[in-house]
Amino acid sequence: MPLHMIKLCVGVDSVEDLEAHVRTRLSAGPGAEQTHVTRVMPKRADEMVGAGSLFWVIKGQVQVRQPILRFDAIRTEDGIERCRIVLKSDFIRTWPLPKRPFQGWRYLTAEDAPADLGDAADLAELPSALRRELAELGLL
Repeated sequence: MPLHMIKLCVGVDSVEDLEAHVRTRLSAGPGAEQTHVTRVMPKRADEMVGAGSLFWVIKGQVQVRQPILRFDAIRTEDGIERCRIVLKSDFIRTWPLPKRPFQGWRYLTAEDAPADLGDAADLAELPSALRRELAELGLL
């Protein structure tokens, strides 16, 4: 069973916004990678590389995940050690799952992670705001 991470996606209103932001960053040139920098290197990083995903909480609901490729220890311009999470640029929509705000990131076990929309392709085509509203009404 893979171990995952969960993190708030601050400043983003929808999965489509996140995808557009990532596309812009990746268009910087050849060799650009989808990354996210966080303060602390996970102690259980080995359990996530290649099998786990980073689940993004957008507007109070887990809505999408990205597979984790690796974790890099880096030193930022201010001289502080950080962790760069390198992600696959694939966005895998999940069943909406309400999640309260929290700081930083948390581990997420496979049994607690929301399932992928997968075969529910019709739902995946709906705008994320509509999926979120339907989930809040208990219709998904």
